[in-house]
Amino acid sequence: MEFILFILLGFSISMLSGFFGIGGGLVLTPILLLFGYSPIEAISTSLMYTIGTSLSGVYAHFKLKNIQWKAAAIMGVSGIAATQFAYPFVDWLEHNGYDTTVVPILYLALLTYFAYKMLKQSPDAPRPAYDAGSSGNGWMKFVFIGFFAGFLSTALGVGGGFIIVPLVIAFYGFNSRQAVATSLASVILIVSAGFVTYAVNHPIHFKVGLFLIAGAVIGSQLGARATSYFKSRSIQTLLGFLYIMTMASLVFDMMKLSLVGLIGLGSYTIFINVFLIVRLLQKKVQVSN
Repeated sequence: MEFILFILLGFSISMLSGFFGIGGGLVLTPILLLFGYSPIEAISTSLMYTIGTSLSGVYAHFKLKNIQWKAAAIMGVSGIAATQFAYPFVDWLEHNGYDTTVVPILYLALLTYFAYKMLKQSPDAPRPAYDAGSSGNGWMKFVFIGFFAGFLSTALGVGGGFIIVPLVIAFYGFNSRQAVATSLASVILIVSAGFVTYAVNHPIHFKVGLFLIAGAVIGSQLGARATSYFKSRSIQTLLGFLYIMTMASLVFDMMKLSLVGLIGLGSYTIFINVFLIVRLLQKKVQVSN
């Protein structure tokens, strides 16, 4: 029965991955921590899963022509460099017994900031599409975003997408569909480097990771397709609330109320799944009519 649970979990989280461009580790890592996995185990398994979800999501967004490839390449390469700095930091935390406190607190601080960034924008604020040919769109900020995302990807066991999406929207004016798609493309490079680093130094739960990826193959495709049926502002708002729910789950976990946190985060994930599936079915019915 355990393999069915992980397949369903992989499917459910991957819909969020394809829709929000977050890779899936943002949700999976705290869930694995709530299941009783150690931080190192949760991080390495999440990185493996994120590779699978990102590949599937990128394929879907490639067909939708949402990806800014130059930006993705710059952020991906700078993110790879950052992963090599992050691993010694995480290893030091674990050996000194700080990993169970520093990792969740760092997570909470980042989630708080990005939830605020996603929810504060005026609903009527215009969001023009990013123009790669504009003279004002330099590449140095992409380097910074990629490095920052790569470091935190390895440190927290996430793809880095939850960092990339709000920052490319804020710094470069990406609309949400561009941000989601480009984030997933850069995340593949970042996460692959981080995962290899962990695999060389620690045993990996490959069986669990493969079950999760099996469920993700279809889910991330559906999530990516759903972005075509939502306004950019709606995607940002839903992502902001996802950050808030993830924050709440970690707070409950630190208060030794892991089950409460798991129920809350799981409920929001299921809500998003149902919401997206209903929207996809509605559009399919409209097209058939």
